[in-house]
Amino acid sequence: MRTTEETRLPQPDLATVEIGTVLQALADPVRLQIVRLLDTVGEAPCGALELPVGRSTVSHHLRTLRESGLVETHLRGNTRVSRIRREELERRFPGLLASVLGATPAAQAGTATSDEEGER
Repeated sequence: MRTTEETRLPQPDLATVEIGTVLQALADPVRLQIVRLLDTVGEAPCGALELPVGRSTVSHHLRTLRESGLVETHLRGNTRVSRIRREELERRFPGLLASVLGATPAAQAGTATSDEEGER
């Protein structure tokens, strides 16, 4: 009988990661959406994230997020489960994650601007 073991996939030491690398990873709308979803659910396998792209694309984006230091991924059996490296990110880049997650998405910001322009 096998026991369930977790194996963490390779990820960079955040002390060696530059802010530009993190911001570049977050600049992609799908990756930003993944980070927002992971913030909501805590951790999830690739297939559990409801996104407007295919599973292989989600997997690619999760790899990019992991390689940029934003996400850690563990193997549980045959499943790769990802979560945000919240505490480590906060130590390395204080306030960054909170600012990114607290920012109003562009679609919502655009709606407010359109409404304001209509009143002029």
